[in-house]
Amino acid sequence: MRTDRTKKLPPFFTQVIGSLPRPKLIVDIMSRRSQMSEQRFMSLMDEMVLFAIRLQEQAGLDVISDGEWRRVHYVDEFLHRVGGFEKVRPYEHAGEKKFHRVVTGRMQAPEPVFVRDAEFLVGHTDRVCKFALPSPFLVGIRYWHEDYSRQAYPTVQHFMEHFTAILAAEAKALAGVGIDIVQLDDPALTYFCDQRLMHQGETHDDRLRQRWDPDRQVAEAVGYINTIFEDLDAETHLHCCHSVYKRQSDVNGNYEPLLPRLRNAKIDRLNLEFAYQDVGVPSDLKLLPDGIGVGMGVVDVRNARVPEINEIESLASAGAEIIDSDRICLNPDCGFAPDWGEPPSIDEAFEKLSRLTAAAHRLRSRFARGAEHSCGA
Repeated sequence: MRTDRTKKLPPFFTQVIGSLPRPKLIVDIMSRRSQMSEQRFMSLMDEMVLFAIRLQEQAGLDVISDGEWRRVHYVDEFLHRVGGFEKVRPYEHAGEKKFHRVVTGRMQAPEPVFVRDAEFLVGHTDRVCKFALPSPFLVGIRYWHEDYSRQAYPTVQHFMEHFTAILAAEAKALAGVGIDIVQLDDPALTYFCDQRLMHQGETHDDRLRQRWDPDRQVAEAVGYINTIFEDLDAETHLHCCHSVYKRQSDVNGNYEPLLPRLRNAKIDRLNLEFAYQDVGVPSDLKLLPDGIGVGMGVVDVRNARVPEINEIESLASAGAEIIDSDRICLNPDCGFAPDWGEPPSIDEAFEKLSRLTAAAHRLRSRFARGAEHSCGA
């Protein structure tokens, strides 16, 4: 639900999706964690996260995160803290042979995972604060495998149900310490937008070679989302991107196959991608379910090129020609660095976010003038 603070956000408010690029200093501190006391590590990371907060404030953002700088990966950090996962499944992704983490034991979450991180964010800014969590469907699709996981969880549904219960408690704990917006990240839902994957099974990620049933699986995913967000004292967002890996996406396709299937999702806002090639297009918004706002991704995080302010403004305006501008906020397509090794620099991110906020100011002035003219007429 929208809160008193989020209701005060201006038209075309600006937000991050979650992650910011990690400067080399962050990577160095994280890699040396075992060489220092936990107190020393936490103290250093507090200083680093404070810089991430100030960077977003300086860029002019209305809604900020902690940059996810305490995470090595936007999903794996949470999984590491609840336990039960091992990197034992061989697979190939983008031509690289790797071992993937899968669930092999029961997860344990007697205490909330990210509460201390959230408290630090809330305590060091006056901006609206956002925190992202990995969705059950994403984690189920990627981290349960019949060859390794059945002893802990007989089916992927058993696994997702337990993960949903953990996330529901986590979301309530985050809202309880003052987080204004809780977001679930689910790029797996965007797999259904890729027609080559759905119909021909074409993919460069072995993890996606499986049987797909869009109607059943999206309904299942929506059920888990609604359970997590039920009676939550925070604004609720769902982020559906096409995945980010070394400035590329894992899947392609607009949101036309997905949006009608989200009509029963009890969320306040869908954060989608529109700036990168072969992702969403503004006309997709004709299918946006009633009562749900959209975070328009109007800045490409994969391409190193920094867009002009008028380009950002033009893309957002195209969305406002289709749905009411009051339903639109602006953000980058995705997090800048879901993994700590992603190539964008912090300077690139700052410049892109600064131009995002400049475009938002133009749009507010422009649409305010349009409203005044309509009233005068």
